[in-house]
Amino acid sequence: MKSIRNNLGDPRLAGMIEELIRLKGGGANEAEVADIIQNALKLLTDVKDTGDIRVIQTALRELRYAFRIFAPYADKRKVTIFGSARTAPDKLEYQQAADFGEKISAAGFMVITGAGPGIMQAGHEGAGPENSFGVNIRLPWEQSANPVIAEDKKLITFKYFFTRKLIFIRHSDAIALFPGGFGTMDEGYEAITLMQTGKSQLMPLVLVDKPGGTYWKTWDKQIREHLLRDKLISADDLNLYQITDSADEAVKIITRFYRNFHSTRWVKDALVIRLKHAPSLTAIAAMNEDFADIISGEPIKIIPPTPEEKDDAVHLDLPRISFGFNRHDYGRLRQLIDVLNTL
Repeated sequence: MKSIRNNLGDPRLAGMIEELIRLKGGGANEAEVADIIQNALKLLTDVKDTGDIRVIQTALRELRYAFRIFAPYADKRKVTIFGSARTAPDKLEYQQAADFGEKISAAGFMVITGAGPGIMQAGHEGAGPENSFGVNIRLPWEQSANPVIAEDKKLITFKYFFTRKLIFIRHSDAIALFPGGFGTMDEGYEAITLMQTGKSQLMPLVLVDKPGGTYWKTWDKQIREHLLRDKLISADDLNLYQITDSADEAVKIITRFYRNFHSTRWVKDALVIRLKHAPSLTAIAAMNEDFADIISGEPIKIIPPTPEEKDDAVHLDLPRISFGFNRHDYGRLRQLIDVLNTL
C-alpha cells in the first residue's frame, strides 16, 4: 500500500482509503483505485450540479461493467462491424455483412456490433452468438437488441454514446464499415481521427461496398477532392483506410495486417513494435532509409523487452523493434507496418 500513500496528499485520508480497500479484500491496481476514490470524494465540493454528477456516476458504472465482460476474451482479436440498423435482410448489403461475419469468425476473430437490427444483426448471424459481443445504446426507437445477441451475457447496454464508443475502439483490432447513416459516418470518422492523431492503436479500417456499389467510393471521392485537394489532410492519411466490395477481400485485409505485426506501445520516447518474426538486419537498414522522414531520434533497431514491459509481463516472448517516431505521420507508420507484414 506504500504507493497509495505516495499518491495521496492527505496521510489521514490515505490511511482511510487503504483501510477501505483492505475491507473490500484488496485486488488489482490498488493505487489507481485509491486515486479514483479520492477524486470521487472531491466531487462533494467541486461539482454542484446533480446532472453532471450523474454523468460521471453512470459513465464509471458502464465502463467498469463493460471492461469486466470483455476481460475473459482479452486474448482473442475482435472486429467491430458498423452499418445501418435499417438494412433489410433481403438487401445485398445485409447478406454481405453476414458472409463477412461468418468468414472473419472462421479466421479466429470475434465480432462486436451495436447489437441492433440491420447490418448489426447480420454480423451476429454470420459469426454466431458464441463469437459475438453486443454493445447496445438506449434509444427511443430502432435499437432494441437483435434476437441473436438479446439473451447473451456478452450484451452490454449503454446510456451514453461516448462510453459506448470508447468500448468499441478500446476492444477492436479491426473495423469494418458497411453502408449506413449518420451513426456509421460518425463512427468511421472517429476511428480515422483517433488513428490519425495517435489516440488509438493502428488497425485495419475496411469500408465495404456491395459488389459494384459506390457508397464508399463516393465518400472516398469527397475525401480526395475536398479534404486532400485543399490540404486539410495529408496524402499519407489515405493509408488509414481501404475500400473493397468483397467480403473475402475485407477478411484478407484484416488478417494480413496481423500476419507479422502484433501491437505497439510507447516506452518513454521510443515506439516499440511487437512482431511475430524479427526482421533481418538488411531489412532494418532498408526501413531506416525508406522511413527516415518519420524517424526522430533513435533509428529502427531490434531490441529485447524493455524494463517497462517486463513490469507488465505481457508479450515478453515476442521479438520487437523500436525507434524514435515523430508522433505525427501515422499514415506513414501504417505503411511501415505493411512493410513489416511482408517480411
